[in-house]
Amino acid sequence: MPTWTALTTTDGEPSATALGAAMEELLDPAPTGIGVFEIEDGSGRWEVGGYFLERPDTAALTVLATVHGARDFSVSRVEDRDWVAQVRRELHPIEAGRFIVYGPHDAASIPPNRPGLMIEAAMAFGTGHHGTTQGCLVMLDHLLRHGLKARRVADIGCGTGVLGMAAARVWRVPVICADIDPVASATARANAVANHLHPWVRTGTAAGFRGTLAPSRAPYDLVFANILAAPLKRLAPQIARHLVPGGRAVLSGLLHAQVPGVEAVFRGHGFTPEKRVRLDAWSTLLMRRGG
Repeated sequence: MPTWTALTTTDGEPSATALGAAMEELLDPAPTGIGVFEIEDGSGRWEVGGYFLERPDTAALTVLATVHGARDFSVSRVEDRDWVAQVRRELHPIEAGRFIVYGPHDAASIPPNRPGLMIEAAMAFGTGHHGTTQGCLVMLDHLLRHGLKARRVADIGCGTGVLGMAAARVWRVPVICADIDPVASATARANAVANHLHPWVRTGTAAGFRGTLAPSRAPYDLVFANILAAPLKRLAPQIARHLVPGGRAVLSGLLHAQVPGVEAVFRGHGFTPEKRVRLDAWSTLLMRRGG
């Protein structure tokens, strides 16, 4: 199945993050992912990109670019095999807290005393190279350093399953990895097997906590939800319902400007913010359910 990309550049982080947020909130079809990155050439320019499962609305993209002072979007169709080949070429080990995320070609170089997570390139998000995934792993490291011992973990919108696998690696407890995309859930399953974590990791295709997979192992001590701001807000009541009192939610996929709105929604469902991690243009939140 092909994917589509829409890429542009603009001056400065405020303009870039505002444009990224507008793409998520206003476009139909909606992007499955948003990227906001500084171009490291000293120019002060930022790249903003969206990833789509069907051709994006070019007229709407033109309006958004004009409103936010960006250049015209370049829209391209990318075949699966091209994307996978590119990721395999560019995948290099990434450290996030105590964790190392790496590709099979780097397996021999990973120190045996570090919790390593081997991720094969595939048509699923979450190779560990994005600030959102790294932020979640850093937050998990923070929880471990402060003595959290989870008994059940859910990774909602799991992509490659890297976050759920990280929890299974350190705690050896039941973990569910659910994603609305069947390619992602299949990828997460394959990665769990490759990392010898399949006895603890159960994967499946589901939207949030719908269906039987996620509810079957509730309540959870820890929920990861690395998606986007709008679906995170919609998931807030479900996450609250499936967490134990005092349980934690690690939320990511958020541009910095989107944090207050997401925090406000979760506060309304009984959560208290505990920590925030900022990496590049992205924020990761740690929220604690009251009770």
